[in-house]
Amino acid sequence: MDGTLVDTERLWWEAVEAVAGRPLTEADQPDVLGRPVEHTADWLARTTGRPARHLAAGLHREFADRVRTGIVPRPGALALLAALAAEGVPTALVTASPRAVADVVVEALGTHRFAVSVTADDTARTKPDPEPYLAACRALGVEPAACVAVEDTATGVASAEAAGCAVLAVPSLAPIGAAPGRTVRDSLAPVTVEELRAMTAPALTVMSWNLWLGGAPIDDHRAKQVKVILDSGADVVGLQETAGTAAQELAEALGWHHHRAGENLGVISRHPITARFGDPDVGFYGAAGVRVQIAPGRAVDVWTAHLHYTPYGPYESAFDGLPAAELIAHEELRLAQMREALERIEKASEEGVPVVLTGDFNCPSHLDRPEVAWPVTKAAEEAGLADSYRQTHPDPLAVPGHTWSPIHPVHEDGSGRPEPQDRIDYVLHRGLNVRSARTVVTGDPRPWPDVAENEWPSDHAAVLASFAFPLS
Repeated sequence: MDGTLVDTERLWWEAVEAVAGRPLTEADQPDVLGRPVEHTADWLARTTGRPARHLAAGLHREFADRVRTGIVPRPGALALLAALAAEGVPTALVTASPRAVADVVVEALGTHRFAVSVTADDTARTKPDPEPYLAACRALGVEPAACVAVEDTATGVASAEAAGCAVLAVPSLAPIGAAPGRTVRDSLAPVTVEELRAMTAPALTVMSWNLWLGGAPIDDHRAKQVKVILDSGADVVGLQETAGTAAQELAEALGWHHHRAGENLGVISRHPITARFGDPDVGFYGAAGVRVQIAPGRAVDVWTAHLHYTPYGPYESAFDGLPAAELIAHEELRLAQMREALERIEKASEEGVPVVLTGDFNCPSHLDRPEVAWPVTKAAEEAGLADSYRQTHPDPLAVPGHTWSPIHPVHEDGSGRPEPQDRIDYVLHRGLNVRSARTVVTGDPRPWPDVAENEWPSDHAAVLASFAFPLS
């Protein structure tokens, strides 16, 4: 409401200045913008020594006086509300302001414009907690993923995204950065109902997971694998080291669809598989893919690849001290396997159908180690496939994203040498927008060889990436 539909952020800022008895600065924004009265009152109490309840009463009074005389709709706000009403799209007002203030604003804008309103008085917790948006979704009778939250503060954006809503951010006083799955605009004026509708386009969460010999080294591995997949929220999983039967058995346990390729590769999907690509008798190393129907008119090709493990570049770098030129030269076999996979992907591709390539590439990325132009990931990049993890976490020093290995802190040759920790598992994509990406390891895995009872049933971390389809 404040700063999004009506220009009350300025009025709130002025009200806080009046109660604080001083001009506010940029440093005050986190405790003022998008915050409920009680939070700002507590903050002022800590800095002024005055009772928080008296400060809250003063803030209510000062703000309400300004609202009654100074409401100005934000550019495009009334037009967008009218367009939503014309197309029968129900609209909720979700605000951290108290009910008394919200009702004044709603009356000024027109009570007919809102099917629901949720204020700071209506939930136990307010923004940035997701509860206000979840309450609004329940009142509207819709899932959060079917909703777009229009917000102007980082606090509101955090609330809406935590609830699972798509977000259109239109910053007012403080900037809001871009993020996967978030749309940022300067104004509501050019925004259309169709653009909002497109923001709730079907999403897709894809996991890449090397099962480690099908999971055989871990007790009760199949049940643990099922739990990991369910807990992750994955829609499609590209599998490596399936030991032949894992894809089918996991799909049957989950009630999903599956594709088995050779003795090592598989794809499982909660959505229907409408086509299968690649050699069904592919060897231990190679690539295979499927076309998955996400929704009417929405399909995506998902591939899984496993590249040869030797010679292993991180060992040659850490243990043998090989220079970059030799490390690159020794990637020849994996590079050939990647190029073959890319050729198969291109042969199967259709215009307008996005592509996701999952896999254990057994090599680092050129995005992680710029001193070595690792050719396998460069070849994928040159083919137009972007690295979802590095798009989400661009700094490899701050967020390395290691997938090898959660159970090998030291090299298993008995020398006691630290095991090189690297990111060698990937979810690459073309034609999608990344919302988020992370590595997945559950529990606290014990190191090799005492691994049988581990909750995590693999020697690799998995990679999980969430995507949105782009606007048409």
